[in-house]
Amino acid sequence: MVVDSAPGRAREALVSAGVPPSQVVETDDADRAIAALSDGRRVAGSDPSLAWCSPVDISVEATGIPEVGARVARGAIEAGKHVLQMNVETDATVGYALYGMAAQAGVVYTLSGGDEPGAIMGLYDFAAGLGFDVISAGKGKNNPLDRTATPDTVAELARQRHMNPKMLSSFVDGTKTMVEMTSLANGIGFVPDVPGMHGPEVTTQTIASTYVPAADGGVLSEGRRVDYGRGIAPGVFVVFTTDHPKLVRDLGYLSMGPGPYYALYRPYHLANLETPISIARAVLYGETTLATPNPPTAETVAFVKRDLQTGETIDDLGGYCVYGMIYNAKTAESQGLLPVGLAPGAAVVSPIRAGHPIAYRDVELDESSEIVSLRRLQDSMTGSRT
Repeated sequence: MVVDSAPGRAREALVSAGVPPSQVVETDDADRAIAALSDGRRVAGSDPSLAWCSPVDISVEATGIPEVGARVARGAIEAGKHVLQMNVETDATVGYALYGMAAQAGVVYTLSGGDEPGAIMGLYDFAAGLGFDVISAGKGKNNPLDRTATPDTVAELARQRHMNPKMLSSFVDGTKTMVEMTSLANGIGFVPDVPGMHGPEVTTQTIASTYVPAADGGVLSEGRRVDYGRGIAPGVFVVFTTDHPKLVRDLGYLSMGPGPYYALYRPYHLANLETPISIARAVLYGETTLATPNPPTAETVAFVKRDLQTGETIDDLGGYCVYGMIYNAKTAESQGLLPVGLAPGAAVVSPIRAGHPIAYRDVELDESSEIVSLRRLQDSMTGSRT
């Protein structure tokens, strides 16, 4: 079953996947959808609640819209369905609450192994599982960073790439990288070294000497950090170390370098193409690829692209108003900064200058929205004062 808010796109997706048009039932009626699925046919709809109707094993949410991701995930969990969250914007904002709800319901809440956070998690599990001390973890950034990017400024590039301009804008303005590294950091208990991370120019040969403490020649203040780099996209990496003499000798013999730091680099991530593996792990084995089982350590904060005036309503991520910047979660909380996933739809109640972060006091949130409700729940779970 495929659900899409745009008329006709769900059917188009099924047909392009090889489903005969005669086998596609278009409906938003749950009973009719259940009957069609039970009869071996496929369902195309536009009502999000179809994503957790009776025969469904797992809901995969991939809109990139925080509110929709929150609504679908919560609805599916409460209906006893597993959730694979490809909407990292939602996860970075309320992933801890959703993981807790899923655990209580006895279902799996997980991110996908195909996106960078999940791909990095595979390297992290490998290194940590072998007893190595992981110092840093991160990804390459695909697009040149432009914090002021809008759908208009990337329109031609989006056309060339057959992409939604708003989605591409969220890549170029850095929001996507920030929320991805926030979800990873929260899953493994790491933090960004500085707001926005460092993002140095690197090669595959310099990863192990760059993402290490400055005392050893790197860019970090200390270990257990997330970051990104320019020049190594679409790959992902972790840097690890060991002080065991035998392991150091073996790593040298195995051409991992002289140490004391070593890099594991995966030169690709296949996004949605890898997602079926995470789906199978969740449904068949009850396994989580990546999630936030402990209180968050990182937060992606909303920053302003242009001056915002009292009375304005903030538009969607990748739009004209805001971009995301990763922070240490404790710092974001102490300064009362607004998570970027809560920004869309918020009403501005005091002027905010371009290039500045948005504080909770600067906006009025829609308390009826699902993402705000879940964030209130998450803050109560962590004891947050915001």
